[in-house]
Amino acid sequence: MKVAIIMGSDSDWPVLEPAVSQLNEFGIETEVLVASAHRTPDKVHHFVAGAKERGVQVFIAAAGAAAHLPGVIASFTTLPVIGIPVNATPLGGMDALLSIVQMPAGIPVATMAINGAKNAALFAAQILAVHDTGLADKLAAHRRTMAEEVEKKDERLAKKLTGQI
Repeated sequence: MKVAIIMGSDSDWPVLEPAVSQLNEFGIETEVLVASAHRTPDKVHHFVAGAKERGVQVFIAAAGAAAHLPGVIASFTTLPVIGIPVNATPLGGMDALLSIVQMPAGIPVATMAINGAKNAALFAAQILAVHDTGLADKLAAHRRTMAEEVEKKDERLAKKLTGQI
């Protein structure tokens, strides 16, 4: 299993790093690349065109501002593309969100929240888990862990409010 993660600029790495960490936790291999839809379109095309042969099954693409990278990737492949709008301008990422979410009919891009890399990784894992029961089990365990953490937080707050802490 492999997910390709492409960002328009190395300044997007702090946003995407949690996605790589999350995928690694599930044992999913990643390829990470900096490539611009506008400044290095041939690099993007070449990378996407050879993705299936390298074992890539899902793309995660992050971009700010005009945020064309996820859509350009989707235009070159039938593999799933998950777009992450990045807060990179004074518009707070809304420009990128609207650019990614408004893809034309026939070229879909699943769009996450602004800077929503962790959910992008989880969604990629869910796509891969459709045909991998071991991964599906890991995702279910992850959900149980999250639920347990919420219960612990609830207990701590209850103790604090009753003066037990």
